[in-house]
Amino acid sequence: MISFETSPEKYKHWKLTFPEKNIAFLTMDVQEDAPLKPEYKLKLNSYDLGVDIELADAIQRLRFEHPEVRAVVMNSGKNNIFCAGANIFMLGTSAHGFKINFCKYTNETRLSMEDASANSGQHYIAACNGTTAGGGYELALACDEIILVEDGNSAVSLPETPLLGVLPGTGGLTRLVDKRKVRRDRADVFCTLAEGIKGQRAVEWGLVDTIAPRSKFDQIVLEHARKWAAHDQSEKGPGIKLAALNPKISENELSYQYVNLKIDRSRRVATLMVRGPEKNIPETLPEILQAGSEFYPLRVFREIDNALLNLRLNEPEIGLLIIKTEGDIEKVRKMDETLAANSNNWFINEVLLYMKRTMKRLDLTARSLFALIEPGSCFAGSLLELALAADRSYMLDSPDQEVKISLTSLNKGFFPMSNGLSRLAARFQSEPELAEKVLEKEDYNAREAMEEGLVTFAIDDLDYEDDVRVAIEERASLSPDALTGMEANLRFAGPETMETKIFARLSAWQNWIFTRPNAVGEKGALTLYGKPERPAFDYKRT
Repeated sequence: MISFETSPEKYKHWKLTFPEKNIAFLTMDVQEDAPLKPEYKLKLNSYDLGVDIELADAIQRLRFEHPEVRAVVMNSGKNNIFCAGANIFMLGTSAHGFKINFCKYTNETRLSMEDASANSGQHYIAACNGTTAGGGYELALACDEIILVEDGNSAVSLPETPLLGVLPGTGGLTRLVDKRKVRRDRADVFCTLAEGIKGQRAVEWGLVDTIAPRSKFDQIVLEHARKWAAHDQSEKGPGIKLAALNPKISENELSYQYVNLKIDRSRRVATLMVRGPEKNIPETLPEILQAGSEFYPLRVFREIDNALLNLRLNEPEIGLLIIKTEGDIEKVRKMDETLAANSNNWFINEVLLYMKRTMKRLDLTARSLFALIEPGSCFAGSLLELALAADRSYMLDSPDQEVKISLTSLNKGFFPMSNGLSRLAARFQSEPELAEKVLEKEDYNAREAMEEGLVTFAIDDLDYEDDVRVAIEERASLSPDALTGMEANLRFAGPETMETKIFARLSAWQNWIFTRPNAVGEKGALTLYGKPERPAFDYKRT
């Protein structure tokens, strides 16, 4: 079972240091004999999922534990090499589903770097001291600035197409033309040039920002880090240490403090139960900061995030995730109003940003999502976003038991989706005014919620159990491939962004290419990489 919990003292492949108050160095020094699985070695600073789990943890801890940091230098602990990218032998020996989930996770990690830059004032500089290839260059592309050593040999490259018959799987193509705005004819040349581009030409083409001679490389990198650190002089901190979640794990269940993930493999169904706060959360900033990582909104969304990752990577045959809540809906409302009222505080802002990223993770999870709103549910505000993210929602309409949902200030755009829209705005695209209208009222019973379009079905108590059971059985019986494609198309209606392109366009193509004989067949380029035999392509275009 893959674990997504780690901490700096457990890192095998990264070192986090702080040479100056506002500057951090995140040094990649991959230990080749410490892969996630023993089938391959992590040579040349190549990475696998284990390396990226540590990176994701470091990025998260920089935001919560070291808010004073303004510039993060991502460099290498090895001579003459920055990063050779995703380990090819890992990709070649992995199951298809793992490859796709690996690409998705690494994309989310790089997006978290860009989110830190855009919303937390932590800017990333890639200090490329040597070979920067494939996923290594994609890691650099996620940074605000790329500095490449000028030594006559070091180049940046995206060699996946000519060498492996696949694509840069962590958003490389999209960031190249959307983020760095490299001219597409030059991008075409670059992406088919296995040896890459170096020196002044890399600067002229917009592939890197700065080149620096090896003799002055470290000095120039530090100077640039200081400039980035000077962009934001606001005081933040002290930081909040993120304690381990330590879920209880059994064969069919992951149990956290507020979250429970129950697995029913015979039906290919999992149930995510989220419990609301047991008491009102602290309302003053000193009390909130004292709660630290046990502050309910942070703790519960860290648990949801961890449960989703475990579902993705450890339970590939589960096709449907049922989302439920239980608790006091008024306590959730009060929690949301406290968060909204204090959103200018650095810690509350980071909590809200983390909640946003977790709900994006839910949006991007390749599972059918059904929300069940029943007596005792607490789908209000931030927790209601879980139901709004679902593909369908079923709400019990009972004359004898109170069942309601509630909207709060946090539904007013605090948690944008990958397309930049709130979930309410995405829901009411045909009538945008409804997204504002529904916010004028706080509480909705089942009939009102269905009439206003906030739930899919409101079902009376005589039919509810049977209707839900049939819907679950029907969904679990359908083709998982067709459902994944259908859901990904339907969830992100509206404008396209760099983020939606990465997940919807690039990931969809990569998903297809990873099944093609030209890449993974007996004579495929990925299969034969590192062997003397050359790949044999079927040259028919589809």
